[in-house]
Amino acid sequence: MMPNNQAVDQFMNSEDTLWVYKEGELIFRSKKERLIPLLDYIHTFVPRVKGVTVFDQIVGNAAALLLRKALCIEVHSPLGSQLAAQVLSEFSISYHFSKTVPHILNGTGNDMCPMEKLSLGKTPAEFYDAIR
Repeated sequence: MMPNNQAVDQFMNSEDTLWVYKEGELIFRSKKERLIPLLDYIHTFVPRVKGVTVFDQIVGNAAALLLRKALCIEVHSPLGSQLAAQVLSEFSISYHFSKTVPHILNGTGNDMCPMEKLSLGKTPAEFYDAIR
């Protein structure tokens, strides 16, 4: 059972930055920033838990690579990048972005996010190793 639109609305109205569902059950949530929640999830659950649905506040290329590592099959986010969409499609991960931008910006909005830059041209394993 995949989360419905009500779950999407609840996530977007919560203070959480990441939710992970397995078979309709919320198994992980976090309020931490950036990629830390995904890294925490991967460290705790992978490879025991497969086929999860993820809700993430922002999905750029870096997060897309980590979602593959997280054995994700579907992701929902209010904001995703075109780079992320390409990676998710390549790995057959279904994605639902409310808004799509060319790439995720850094905190000041004047350049590409450092993690997005670091993730370019890397496989999920290479990127994971680079930031671990």
